[in-house]
Amino acid sequence: MIPLRDTVKSRTVPVLVLFLIFLNAFVFVIELTLGDRIGVFFMEAGFVPGKFFSGEAYGGSILTLKRFSPLFSSLFVHGGWMHLIGNMLFLWVFGDNVEDHVGKVKFLILYFSSGVIASLAQGAVSSGSGIPLVGASGAIAGILGAYYLLFPFSKVLTLIPIVIFPLFVEIPAAVFLIYWFFLQLLSGALSLSGPQWSQVAWWAHIGGFAWGLLFTLVFGKPRRRYS
Repeated sequence: MIPLRDTVKSRTVPVLVLFLIFLNAFVFVIELTLGDRIGVFFMEAGFVPGKFFSGEAYGGSILTLKRFSPLFSSLFVHGGWMHLIGNMLFLWVFGDNVEDHVGKVKFLILYFSSGVIASLAQGAVSSGSGIPLVGASGAIAGILGAYYLLFPFSKVLTLIPIVIFPLFVEIPAAVFLIYWFFLQLLSGALSLSGPQWSQVAWWAHIGGFAWGLLFTLVFGKPRRRYS
């Protein structure tokens, strides 16, 4: 299911959402210029669980900028056009209302803390992996968790591709997000059974979404109802 827009009109211009989309697109353009150096870039800017948890690549030191900076830089690196477009679409559809509702400072804290928690969650189940984790999906999953609590009764215009006949339907946001989260849980469980299911950082999505729920319960405002 592909979300296209929701039925909640933002009261303000989503400055941070627009800036994050621009920044992700800008970094991706830089990636396109790297050619054969892209692999090195992914290893440096991406979050590599094996390097982070072992500490060997950092001389055994616990607190170094080089060790922790990939938790943030990885959120702006994407593995391809579809990876970037899919993430930015979800950020655009769900992020503007969350930014509008919680305010810009809390939105930034939610976004980056969700991204960090998401990477650590994925790293916890693949602590020895040498594959870099890249993408904003963990941070965006936190936004989805916040949206679920703040706007459960809004509707999401959704594209459901059925062979060659696209179907457009409005789905309650709570239903859309519960279905999305169930798919992450199912895929995350399957990823533990073998590498054929582990190409996507499912546990990053799960961790980010769970943190978004918790963050909003603690720091969010009372939910608003939309029919």
